[in-house]
Amino acid sequence: MGSCPDYDNLPIININGKLKRCAWGIFDKDGQKDVYGCLNKVTPEIVARAATEVTHGVTISLNWPLRVAPKPGFGRKGLVHKVISFVNSPLQIHGYDDEVEFNTQCSSQWDALCHFYDQDLQRGYNGSNPSIHDLVQDYGEEDHAAKIPTLNHWHARGGLATRGVLIDYKAYAERKGIRYSPFSAHKITISEIEEIASDHGIEFRPGDVFLLRTGFTEAVESTVNEAEKIRLASSPDSAGVEDAIMAVPADNPGFEVMRPTKGGVDGSGILHPNFLSLLGLHIGELWDLKRLSAYCHSTGRFTFMLTSVPLNYAGSCGSPPNAMALF
Repeated sequence: MGSCPDYDNLPIININGKLKRCAWGIFDKDGQKDVYGCLNKVTPEIVARAATEVTHGVTISLNWPLRVAPKPGFGRKGLVHKVISFVNSPLQIHGYDDEVEFNTQCSSQWDALCHFYDQDLQRGYNGSNPSIHDLVQDYGEEDHAAKIPTLNHWHARGGLATRGVLIDYKAYAERKGIRYSPFSAHKITISEIEEIASDHGIEFRPGDVFLLRTGFTEAVESTVNEAEKIRLASSPDSAGVEDAIMAVPADNPGFEVMRPTKGGVDGSGILHPNFLSLLGLHIGELWDLKRLSAYCHSTGRFTFMLTSVPLNYAGSCGSPPNAMALF
């Protein structure tokens, strides 16, 4: 595994006259293109150190329900749940199976590094450019050679286990008297993140994942009117970070400010193409951070062990995180 230089020392690539600073190639090994990105930073030593965070015997789920609003945002398909009675099957016994169908980005999620491209380069992380056919991998056609940066490859590494850090902007804003709506394009700055971390005595370490709480999911849940809940879940605007220092899960639908203060949907002013495609930093969205926040504030502890294991199906562009905080 290659070392990870500072951003200013990352290589610059030139594709069709487009110059981009990126992390492509720095984790490649023995001629094999890397598909993990910054997950490579989580070493066995970092996992072992993260395990020392577990002293209270408390676990907190970070997964929002798959069906919170009648319709997810961005026109995505919501949960369809079918229950099958064994009585009405050839088995003719008492009991049930169930089947579910949903867009993997309809609720809490990880974005794969091939989910959103740099729109200038038209490439995903490490130059990947799979077709739909490449991603729909039927039995016997799986990407065992790990050529495409999909989330199922996390399982070859045993999933994710590292130290998590909560950056609770919602609580910070309430304390500072900052009024904002989670559904507005409200900027959260790096200086504010650093102040929140300093207030709680947090020093970021290699391999950390920080979780950003804006209050978005809580605001959706507190909306009683179903039509309004649909509208808010589909809002093109949300509070988020205008710049960033590492990949994070957040409780909003994009992590960055939506709509971005610079550029537009071509990706010039948002973090998705920079994080996912250029830097290999996974983004989490719509995580449920309310209970985590309550526990952190009640104990004064804002660091914990974080575990996450995405769904294990070949070609996954996104997945529920199946994430948990352990204290």
